[in-house]
Amino acid sequence: MKIVAICGVGIGTAAILKLNAERALDRIGVDADVTASDVAGVAAAAADAQVILTSPELVDHIGATNADVVVIQNYFDLEEISAKLEVAVG
Repeated sequence: MKIVAICGVGIGTAAILKLNAERALDRIGVDADVTASDVAGVAAAAADAQVILTSPELVDHIGATNADVVVIQNYFDLEEISAKLEVAVG
């Protein structure tokens, strides 16, 4: 399974979300490849992704995708990330 964490510019914030997504996946016992990208590179980064993690303000910038788009309100809240990833990955 591939998961992409998206931020607006650069990949600093996406790297934080990536790290916390990996921690959340460990909590729920799911093995996945998590990568970080900015909005400009989302089409290439998420071409084969099953899940895209992003903030509410970036959802409209993602464009058409077959991946489940999961909105994360707080990139530091492992409970929120765990719960939303558990739903997204089944």
